[in-house]
Amino acid sequence: MQTWNQTAPIYQQLADRLAVQLLDGDPPEGEAMPSVRVLASRYLINPLTVSRAIQALSDMGLVETRRGMGIYVRPGAREALMKSEREQFLQEEWPALRERLARLGISAKDLNWESQ
Repeated sequence: MQTWNQTAPIYQQLADRLAVQLLDGDPPEGEAMPSVRVLASRYLINPLTVSRAIQALSDMGLVETRRGMGIYVRPGAREALMKSEREQFLQEEWPALRERLARLGISAKDLNWESQ
């Protein structure tokens, strides 16, 4: 079961989750997204909320609606999303993380990049 937090609207949280899936290549570029009805059922939310999430992805240029056919992942969506996510990480998350690592006395040699 999916859990939603109070920090952002549910449609934005869903858009973020779907963007992560797109970043992972699911579904691949050029392929159809699950329908609004399927997503609403999967995440147990209102179809209008799903539609807002899809619209957010569309506004970002990641998906397109093809009348009568469904919602498709646009070519180049993964690369655009990766570029955007990298920029956000490097500008917003990395400085705070680097500061916390320094505060805790953790250096690069202490980090194991291979473990998951």
